[in-house]
Amino acid sequence: MSSDKHFHYLVDKGNPVGETIAVDRYLVKVKGLHPININSLVMFADGSKGIVREVTEDHVKILHLGEKTLKAGEVAVLQHNEIVAKVGKEFIGRVVSVNGNPLDDKEAITPDTVWPVFNKAPALIGRQQLTDQLATGVTLIDSLFPLLLGQRLAVIGENKSGKSTLLSQIALNQKGTDRIVIYAMIAKRRSDVEDLLNLLHANDAMGNAIVVVSNMFESLAMSYLAPYVACSMAEYLWQKENRDVIVVYDDLTNHAHSYREISLLAGVSPGRESYPGDMFYAHSSLLERAGRLKSSGKTLTALPIVHVPGGDITSYLPTNIMSITDGQLIMDMDMFRDGIRPPISTGLSVSRVGGIGHNNRQKKIGARLLKQMAKYLQASEFSHFGSELAIEAKRDIEMGEKVRELFTQAPGERYSLMAQQLMLEIILDMDQGTVLDISGMKKLSNEYGEKVKTDKDFESVKAALLSNSLIEMKK
Repeated sequence: MSSDKHFHYLVDKGNPVGETIAVDRYLVKVKGLHPININSLVMFADGSKGIVREVTEDHVKILHLGEKTLKAGEVAVLQHNEIVAKVGKEFIGRVVSVNGNPLDDKEAITPDTVWPVFNKAPALIGRQQLTDQLATGVTLIDSLFPLLLGQRLAVIGENKSGKSTLLSQIALNQKGTDRIVIYAMIAKRRSDVEDLLNLLHANDAMGNAIVVVSNMFESLAMSYLAPYVACSMAEYLWQKENRDVIVVYDDLTNHAHSYREISLLAGVSPGRESYPGDMFYAHSSLLERAGRLKSSGKTLTALPIVHVPGGDITSYLPTNIMSITDGQLIMDMDMFRDGIRPPISTGLSVSRVGGIGHNNRQKKIGARLLKQMAKYLQASEFSHFGSELAIEAKRDIEMGEKVRELFTQAPGERYSLMAQQLMLEIILDMDQGTVLDISGMKKLSNEYGEKVKTDKDFESVKAALLSNSLIEMKK
């Protein structure tokens, strides 16, 4: 049905109708439309849509979603009592706008149904405890700050510190699994979107991905809605199609800026850092929609990115997100400049529930690693004074540098959980002065990890990997 026919169908159906009496860019004041609820979807005579933001006795304030500016006198009609998004299996493998329209020059998408954009999070009684580790392929994360299926983990850091690259790395590691990865690109430059798409196509990872795009030149309303629409698409696949889904929100700082600008123009009183008073609710209501269902055991994992100008993680927005999520990875710009990838701060990062997914060996390795890294940092501080170090301090520095070398991964490098355990135990058990080709060991690790079928195989495979790594170094 064309938009013109649909508009007249809604009017003939007897839905509430109103007339536009004032327009301020994308904020529209409409007289009439009563009775109507906040967040209802309205259709204008030109076919464009709008969301009801405020209802008063004699008029309604609407956030216009169209590209063209409306004129006074335009007629509006109620379309839905709540704003909905198109959802369905056919969106998998596609690049779409916030409205659900294809952006990849392919055929039109037939949605399975529609889903509430501002859907409520599942109740506690319908949830199940998280238990299963989500393998990221990144040794530092999987060993020290493990991620669980259904968890909410924030990635926080300065601009160009590798946040998007890290989450792309995690998402690409899901290739070959049954999990769907949904990217919400919020108020992004076209080049950022193209970089992501090129990465997905180069790694043949588009088959289990959905990319929802709002660019920085679109209406602020689209940037505001983008993460909620992406979450709605994820919820349908999670709750109705019984799929494990991962949603990457890139990034919630852009989303907060869009929401702040919309709110201020709408006359909402500014609070801390000029954000509206319901800024915390806007993000908590989004991220709390993640979790694990008791009915199916399937999960929705939320990975929000937060940009922190100047690296101040104590500012309003980062502290908000940290209090909502189950952990955070803090990107250290000094480590990034030193060439360490990913530049995750081991002192500030934390995963509050991830340890549940670790087996006994992983827990022991993690405890040893944290202890060893603490000793390394302490010994490094003493080494700056130029005094001669004790033998034990020298060993701590040597061991810490080897662990750091192992933790340094290029974006294309990914290691299985078993490969990580083999490499970490080899390094932690090494005698002082042992010469090991860590680069060569990395190349062999995934192959040797596949040979471990039972716990009894672990020690023999570890010995073989160590032997081959040393042999390659001698050659």
